[in-house]
Amino acid sequence: MKLSIDETFYNIVQKDPELRKILVEFGFKPMKHDLQFSTVGKVVTIRKGLNHLDKDLDSINGWLEESGSTHIFVDETKQETDEVTTQSKTLGALIKRLHEGENPSDVKKDFQEHFGSVHASEIVAMEQELVKDGMPIGEIQRLCDIHADVFNGSIEAIHASMNDIDIPGHPVHVLKAENKALTDLLETLDKTLRAYINGADDSIKFGILMQVNELFDIEKHYKRKEECFFPLLEKHGFTAPPQVMWGVDDEIRSDLAAFHKSVSEQSASEVYERFIALRKRIEDMIFKEEMILLPMIIDVVTEDDWLKVAHDSKEIGYCLVSPTQEWIPVRKSFYDRVKDDLSVRDNSLHFKVGTLRFEELEAVLNLLPIDITFVDKNDTFKYFNQTKDRLFFRSQAQIGRQVQHCHPPKSLDIVEGILRDFKSGEKDEESFWIEIKGKLIYISYYAVRDQFGAYMGTLEVSQDIKPYQAISGQKRLRD
Repeated sequence: MKLSIDETFYNIVQKDPELRKILVEFGFKPMKHDLQFSTVGKVVTIRKGLNHLDKDLDSINGWLEESGSTHIFVDETKQETDEVTTQSKTLGALIKRLHEGENPSDVKKDFQEHFGSVHASEIVAMEQELVKDGMPIGEIQRLCDIHADVFNGSIEAIHASMNDIDIPGHPVHVLKAENKALTDLLETLDKTLRAYINGADDSIKFGILMQVNELFDIEKHYKRKEECFFPLLEKHGFTAPPQVMWGVDDEIRSDLAAFHKSVSEQSASEVYERFIALRKRIEDMIFKEEMILLPMIIDVVTEDDWLKVAHDSKEIGYCLVSPTQEWIPVRKSFYDRVKDDLSVRDNSLHFKVGTLRFEELEAVLNLLPIDITFVDKNDTFKYFNQTKDRLFFRSQAQIGRQVQHCHPPKSLDIVEGILRDFKSGEKDEESFWIEIKGKLIYISYYAVRDQFGAYMGTLEVSQDIKPYQAISGQKRLRD
């Protein structure tokens, strides 16, 4: 009979009382005494006992065999890990076949054979293993559409854990409502394009462009997902799934821009062909969000996490539809408790020059006409100020996130290059400027160092310098 080493002594002995004597003779002497057995034995597992004795699984199984027992202890955790590793290798082989140019239909057939009955979340775990082993995110993206097709409609049971939080105003409900609105818009656009193909007047192009402009609202949907939802997974060690999904989001963004351009430049049939491909990618992503992403997040997050997401979502905005009501938990929030704690203790900060209370320092930093973001020496996103008109959105959920995960995969090399130069001491500053929505934004990165020159982190400072370009002459304070 197989017995798990993660069961307690007490439970093991309930299955076979003769095991108590055998285990005591093996080395678990305290279990000889009834008091110890009925108290400590109910909380200490065989695994913990083995660790305490500095013995392994083979030694206890050898002792069982010598004692004439037919039982055997197994490490189910290791078996599960080994199984995932084996399956990951199979998955990696399929991805390699795609990379080498094999017909996706053939790969899909083999994927169905090997993984058709596997839970979608297990596929995510396998992809995580592949990333740990060094496989580039871009390679895993090759398989993304295939496993969405295979699982589509077959993992409805995943939704069971979502019922408790699928209420109006909750971030999960909002994300799903947006997906419904996107699906409806895609169907409407499909009908309009088919009318265009069937000979409708060219004036229908205006209606098509209006609907495509509505579709660009998907940017808010993806931005909220990337800035608010992904950090929740990364906080719990799931770094690969967000990076894979972010890469696909960027591809959809590019496809949408190309489709928008084609409406004015290509024939009706060519435009419709582009739309069909775009629609499938968007609908596949909707499936991945609702059947894979949300269930994974729900398994690990707390109500306080959802409070952060709800708060940050308001600043980013919503896609096509807005929440019909505000989600308010039926208890006091984490932030209120933190504020209460701060109010009852001395929170003065003593600098080399001067002293500021916490509230004063925060007010000063938030009043500055610049965006400030700080990443520590371990590349952890630690702080951003909350100015009135922030140029670049930052969310509370990003705090504690690795900075590499705060950027889309396509810009990762640039970010890591700046950090590498700062850490090595090759550079202390890097600046560039870009035009966005009529603003000329000057962005500077500074290596923050201690008094001995040791790297402490990177400070990002951004500001709109366009108003300063118009300045001429002088203006004195009395003017």
